[in-house]
Amino acid sequence: MNGPLDGIKVLDLSQGAAGPTCAMHLGDLGAEVIKVEPPGGDWARDLGPPFVAGVAASFLGMNRNKRGIVVDLKHPGGAEVVLRLAEQCDVALESFRPGVADRLGTGYEAMAARNPRLVYAAISAFGQEGPWRDRPGVDGVAQAMSGIMSVTGAAGGPPVKVGVPAADMAGGAFTSQAVLAALLARERTGRGQRVDVSLLDALLAFQVVPLSMYLADGRPPPRLGSAAPYAAPNEAYPTRDGYVMVAAYTPTRWAALCRAMGMPELATDPRFETNEKRVVGRRDLAAVLEPVFRTRTTAEWIGILDGADVLCGPLLGYPELMAEEHVATSAAVVTVEHPAVGTIRGTAAPGRFSDTRAGPGRPGPVFAGEDTTAVLEEHGFTADEIAGLLQSGVVSDPGRERSGNGG
Repeated sequence: MNGPLDGIKVLDLSQGAAGPTCAMHLGDLGAEVIKVEPPGGDWARDLGPPFVAGVAASFLGMNRNKRGIVVDLKHPGGAEVVLRLAEQCDVALESFRPGVADRLGTGYEAMAARNPRLVYAAISAFGQEGPWRDRPGVDGVAQAMSGIMSVTGAAGGPPVKVGVPAADMAGGAFTSQAVLAALLARERTGRGQRVDVSLLDALLAFQVVPLSMYLADGRPPPRLGSAAPYAAPNEAYPTRDGYVMVAAYTPTRWAALCRAMGMPELATDPRFETNEKRVVGRRDLAAVLEPVFRTRTTAEWIGILDGADVLCGPLLGYPELMAEEHVATSAAVVTVEHPAVGTIRGTAAPGRFSDTRAGPGRPGPVFAGEDTTAVLEEHGFTADEIAGLLQSGVVSDPGRERSGNGG
């Protein structure tokens, strides 16, 4: 089966995590993705350990389903190579600081002049306009300035960065969504357009619940560890041997939890009889529940709470998660083969389609520029043109150069 984006071609000039993640999503959906790297490669290749064949494992995880070429955009002929490729693409993606792509000759206006149907997506830290436009930023900086760190961490403790690159992952996901919307719009209008997504905007959208609360009453949500500021009980409680996450804040499940814990009278305790009262009295509630949760193991509590139809789950680390049968049978972890380094494992595309394929078809480019010659040939560059580009240093192809066939 072909993917839902079969026939769509993406030119990915982005580096780091957000842009490459967006392009990976599009590739998982069946788009053909050409990853353009500078000489020396995407700087994310060095984000390790761990490394696979000298390349950061995280880089390979974010760059599957792509073919890689190297183009030196600082060379006088580099922009022309990219523009010629863009003529035959549906989507272009970049993550330069605002204005850099224009100075390099690969900005929206230059590409749209060659291909008016092109959807051009630009990901930056703070967007293309506004006072913060020119501020540099990466995931951690965006997390700090978006407010998300102010609500993350233990109660009374310091602010904490989310344990995954939340700005990059949200930015990549929201950009892929925006690109798909622009492609749909193109079906009606016949024209492409520019799409601007910032890491800041992505994290603001990611925080729709706490920000909506703040905008309503002007009170910043506190740091509550694993708890939620709008519902209780809705947090991880310590057991005899670990933690159990419990979400029992609706009236029915609150009563069920109290019965399952052997305290049915707690359901009508005036201090805790409504969700609002339990949220306000969260500390008093924890003082009642925690000693009881500590009397049994996590597995015992899961069995008891599942039987009572109380929403719950064990707190799993990565080793425990990967050992779970459900993860294996749901194909949440997939493998792809690279001819030079062998098997590479990674996370699966989250969408499951009944009639079309989605998922990894090929690994990311282990070597920067490993597909340069093949991609240029497919896009109409003659053998003499390619030889001249290799000789001048505008492009590079490590495989060809290792074989001694380069210019």
